Parts: sequence; C-alpha cells; structure tokens
Amino acid sequence: QVQLVESGGGLAQAGGSLRLSCAASGRTVSNYFMGWFRQAPGKEREFVAAISWSGPRTYYTDSVKGRFTISRDNAKNSVYMQMNSLKPEDTAVYYCAAKGGSDSYRVSATYRYWGQGTQVTVSS
Repeated sequence: QVQLVESGGGLAQAGGSLRLSCAASGRTVSNYFMGWFRQAPGKEREFVAAISWSGPRTYYTDSVKGRFTISRDNAKNSVYMQMNSLKPEDTAVYYCAAKGGSDSYRVSATYRYWGQGTQVTVSS
C-alpha cells in the first residue's frame, strides 16, 4: 500500500511558476512508475507527465512540453513537477499517481495509487 500526498498548489499569474510535490509513504516510490494527472472542472482527468523508476526517462503531454519538468528523489520518497510559464488553461486539480509497470502510462485507469489532489489556479 502506498499513500501519496500532494502539495505546492495555489494561485499563480499567467507566466508564473509553481512547484508541486508528491510525498509517498508506506512503500518506497522507487518501486513505482510515477505520474501526474490533472482534472479541470467539467473535464475528464488527463495525463500530464510521468517518470520512470530511476528517473532517466520522462514523458509529457504535448501541451506542457518545454514548460513542465517532472523529477523524482527516491531517497526522499518524493516526486516533483516544476511548472513554468503557466497558462490559465493549466488551471485544474493536479493528482500524483503510482503504478507498477510502465505500459499505458498515459491512461489513468492503469495507476493503482492516487493522492487527494492539489488545486492549481492560474489567473490571466
């Protein structure tokens, strides 16, 4: 069992930055492929970014490439997402998630563990 707790959300202006953190407990995150998803009001949850177990491989949805950076610190049992050049369309609840394998990493249903989410609001 893995418990995930996100933090770092808040209000930012367009063009600003936020850094999300995901702290894990229960089991070491080094055993898991980690992802970030987001869900805006009235929309489905969508894939944002993912990172492999040791961190050399990262994956992003096209809309955040070049602006967001996912990273992990297995020694701290944590995953991060640096979000720069924020846009109003980035406004959503952001969720951290963990899965055992890397297959279908863009599909939320393949992730076993989820955090409670953290709100990110970007004003224009």
